[in-house]
Amino acid sequence: MSAISIDGSTYTVTGTVVDQVTQEAVVGTIVTAYDKDRFTKDDYLGIARTDADGCFTITFDSSAFGSRFFDRRPDLYFTVLDGGTELGNTKGSPISNAGTNTPAITIPVDMTNDRLRKLINPTPVEGWVGGFAESDPAFAYPEPDLSSLPMLKNRTNIEKLTRQQKVVWPEFSWNSEPKAEGDKKRCYQMFAPDISRLGYTDAGRVYSIICPQQAACAPKLGCMNVEVTVTGNKGWANESDGTLYSDMSVEGRIWFSPSAKERPLVKKLWDHFADSDLPFPSTKAQAIIVQTYKPGNPGHGAFPLFKGQTDRFTVPAFAQHPDLSWSVGHLDVEIGTIKKTGNAKVDEFNQAVLDIFNLGAGNMLSNGNVLSWNVWFTAPEHVDQDEWSHHTEYWRTSLKADHGSPEGEGGPARYLDGSPFQAVKTIVEEEEAIIEAWMKKHL
Repeated sequence: MSAISIDGSTYTVTGTVVDQVTQEAVVGTIVTAYDKDRFTKDDYLGIARTDADGCFTITFDSSAFGSRFFDRRPDLYFTVLDGGTELGNTKGSPISNAGTNTPAITIPVDMTNDRLRKLINPTPVEGWVGGFAESDPAFAYPEPDLSSLPMLKNRTNIEKLTRQQKVVWPEFSWNSEPKAEGDKKRCYQMFAPDISRLGYTDAGRVYSIICPQQAACAPKLGCMNVEVTVTGNKGWANESDGTLYSDMSVEGRIWFSPSAKERPLVKKLWDHFADSDLPFPSTKAQAIIVQTYKPGNPGHGAFPLFKGQTDRFTVPAFAQHPDLSWSVGHLDVEIGTIKKTGNAKVDEFNQAVLDIFNLGAGNMLSNGNVLSWNVWFTAPEHVDQDEWSHHTEYWRTSLKADHGSPEGEGGPARYLDGSPFQAVKTIVEEEEAIIEAWMKKHL
């Protein structure tokens, strides 16, 4: 039976991903198809997630592989990712002139270094008591009211945590062109697994939430880190039915990775700030702070983490994980303005850095843009409070774009059709103009 069918200009490719050692089907991997080209950049063809049987189906039009120039068929190859970990790549042995005579496609992958899979807990651990979600009628869906609970600082109650849900699949989305009509430029990206966690008691009262971090690099300024830092939380989790609800307050923070100082321009600016006794955003403690609020409510600094996926936009299959996850929740937050330091020179520099960051990150932290997370949890586990505290401290202060995540990388940013996100083509010129304008005024 052929792995490829052709209907007019439409190609449909099916295949299976298996563990190269056990030959068992591998569920929930992301398979991307390309056409290998000898003279130009390889053509992206399509993307799919493997199902419970390890199978995938990718459909694309012949125009995607350049048949407009030659009467030919694609030289087909695949990559297989789990998060950002590449498990397999057949570029070295593409299927030449792939067509209706192509036999069944089976892609064996190496699961040895897939740290993400080691994070998955298939069933909840013992010890669940419950009851907190039902302790006040106001907490009930569909409109939970948590006004009776105080907003708690996020790191002051670790000693009360007994259970946790790890966010193994933190699926992030934002509109890279917020003013564009519709979601044609919406991006989807999985952040690194097991940075984010939900921590609570045996009864289900939430006391701590760890949120994700990411990095972006600019040609002149180098790499910068970004985190949505939780400043307060209150809420509940109910393991009986997998629901959850928590109000959160957060700040966006941006700071330079240590490697950025190797850039001559950054070193010059860094040293100038030090000589002037001014705070340079070189650590999370001195980060550029971007204010956030509940979408559509600029005066409302708290927003909910809620059960299910967001309904604000279409979620592609490659950003969903129903076969492997235990439950899913979502949160949406609108980006505000930079928090002023009281020093105009510093504030204008921070705004310049934010503008440059947004050039490379597709307007991720542009004022008015709404950031969304669908957070896919693995089943509840016990909390080791020392490990939780260490984990919190590690990610609170030391994420570096240079070394990435200890539990595996996140995936690349993609558009709805799976094609890779493209930063603005004029980023170098625009970055230079922003820096030169600030330096002309302040140096």
